[in-house]
Amino acid sequence: MDLTTPALLFPAISLLLLAYTNRFLVLAQLIRQLHLRYKDDHKEVVVRQIANLRQRITLIRRMQALGVMSFILCAVAMFLVFIHLDMAAQFAFGLSLFLLLLSLIFSFYEITISTRAIEIELEDLEQKLNQPI
Repeated sequence: MDLTTPALLFPAISLLLLAYTNRFLVLAQLIRQLHLRYKDDHKEVVVRQIANLRQRITLIRRMQALGVMSFILCAVAMFLVFIHLDMAAQFAFGLSLFLLLLSLIFSFYEITISTRAIEIELEDLEQKLNQPI
């Protein structure tokens, strides 16, 4: 393994962390909107979203933590290659890949949960549309 192998992951991990941060920011904005909506009228649909949102926040925090740890280990692997500790570099790089994989698995799970949140909103919309005027 040479220095370019772990260096290939740097842009990928950076973009992934940016995407995770964007997901977190959108989720935080959604929580604030739901909070305002709940103040106006205590709808059951808002209450149903709370557990979903709490679980998504936890998953995003884990995704970000795993991504950052992967990024750090990738940098450590580059340093170890630089000082010619090849076996340790391979181990650090392998662990970095594993943490990145875990991060992506959490991301996939968070996406499936977010689609459930959209389904809750759609159910509420359908109920409103089916009510007699």
